[in-house]
Amino acid sequence: MDSNKTKVLIIGAGPAGYTAAIYASRANLSPIQIEGLQPGGQLTTTTEVENFPGNPEGMTGPEMMDGIREQALRFDTDIRTGLVTGIDLSKRPYVAEINDGEYSITADTVIIATGASAKYLGLPSEGEYMGMGVSACATCDGFFYRGKKVAVVGGGDTACEEALYLAGIAEKVYMIVRRDELRASKVMQERVLNNEKIEVLWKHQTEELFGEGGVEGAHLVVNKGEEDEKHVDISIDGFFLAIGHTPNTSFLKGQLETDDKGYLVTENGTPRTKVPGVFAAGDVADPVYRQAVTAAGSGCKAALEAERFLLHED
Repeated sequence: MDSNKTKVLIIGAGPAGYTAAIYASRANLSPIQIEGLQPGGQLTTTTEVENFPGNPEGMTGPEMMDGIREQALRFDTDIRTGLVTGIDLSKRPYVAEINDGEYSITADTVIIATGASAKYLGLPSEGEYMGMGVSACATCDGFFYRGKKVAVVGGGDTACEEALYLAGIAEKVYMIVRRDELRASKVMQERVLNNEKIEVLWKHQTEELFGEGGVEGAHLVVNKGEEDEKHVDISIDGFFLAIGHTPNTSFLKGQLETDDKGYLVTENGTPRTKVPGVFAAGDVADPVYRQAVTAAGSGCKAALEAERFLLHED
């Protein structure tokens, strides 16, 4: 049998990809999975994960993803290190290019689980404090800042939602907004501005974070580039980015429908795309929830859909 031909090609290796691999493997579909640049997905940058069912004591993100990966390997998933750099979805079977033409894989069905990358400010200290005070998911990590001071960067609906969520947990929430207004909807603006725990820092930008062993504060610049520019520090324990995500779909080169933010569009309540036999799972098709458990669930659905598609095609 050709080792580069498969009934199911899974692209991506976060909770959605690995779960899809587990289900596809248990269905004897012998899937090939290409892990991509970040095996394990965004959870590999998270310290403690306490909200994934079945782990009452919690565990680190890398530990959890290693466990799910080992489960996929247990059922003989062909997991490969590499990157899908191109794919032809114009006809079945589909052909994916690996590592800029190093080799190709021919697949009867494809599950795209490449996730979405959080946007960061590009500060050196963001990387330094990743998992030690810096986060791009308040729902994931907010619990660890109960009764503490945190900051949220951004001025859109997502930033407002994150700030409001954190206000129910933290002692105080700073919203760092580089403009003199919020871009969020009027309803969200009113909720933020009327919440006594949230202080909006208008026309502020983050220069750097500081702290010993973790985030303890942020250096900010006010009215950057203007005559009255000044520098201030705030004391915080957590720094949350809420300036958006970029779905990892560039390798598709526009072959699948996306929404206005670039997320893959699927049929309501399913992982099916408009291309027969091509499915999307996890954050690459989810601009709303972006949780490990919802990604895993969608990976399960994608594998089941692929199995049913193949059953009806054969």
